[in-house]
Amino acid sequence: MTSESQYLLVIYRASRTRSEPVSPGHVADALDRSPAAATEMLQRLETRGLLEYEPYEGATLTAEGRETAEELYETYAVLSQFFREVLDLENPEAEALELAGSVSPVVTERVAETLLEGDAAESIDDDVVQSPLEGS
Repeated sequence: MTSESQYLLVIYRASRTRSEPVSPGHVADALDRSPAAATEMLQRLETRGLLEYEPYEGATLTAEGRETAEELYETYAVLSQFFREVLDLENPEAEALELAGSVSPVVTERVAETLLEGDAAESIDDDVVQSPLEGS
């Protein structure tokens, strides 16, 4: 099941690379969900105050939603790099997307420290972290 954190990550990433609002179709495609399922989750996130949703137009993160998404993205980026550099997983970004909302800040910090200590890490940034958040 796709969690709220995955939706926030997709919207956050898309809002950084394209104009807002982020269309429900983009979100559905990026997460391999039906447009109806994406719309339902966007409405749920709006109810929670994490984004503003306009039918047929798309979603824009609120200040609270952006703050939450930024924290999730940091975890996503660290996990993605750890899975790539240390565990050599085939699709580290997809694995990181699955776990980002479940990992505590303490774990994220320790993983980042491990990457830096072991010289396994490049700079953790957007150039390193690609698909599945890229979407179309």
